[in-house]
Amino acid sequence: MIERTVAMEIVLTALRDAVDQNGGDASGVTNETVIVGPGAVIDSIGVVSLIVDIEQRLEMDHQVSVTLANDRAMSQRNSPFRTAAVLVDHILTTEREAATS
Repeated sequence: MIERTVAMEIVLTALRDAVDQNGGDASGVTNETVIVGPGAVIDSIGVVSLIVDIEQRLEMDHQVSVTLANDRAMSQRNSPFRTAAVLVDHILTTEREAATS
């Protein structure tokens, strides 16, 4: 299983890259940076690219295969993509569920 600190570094690095690609200032990206909703640092296309990028980094660098934009994630009342920290929680939960199924 991937450690929380490793998952956080992957998310923050991918999010900084996404913000840079969108022409924004990635220097202020933290675990509380808003990804989805009011005050989001990237648009909806950026979110899709971010999710794909994170899934690829997890697979290639850590042999962790997860689908983050699954039916459960998309039907939750509170988006698992709200902030970087919430996304890390979602990654760890999704990985744990995949390992037990």
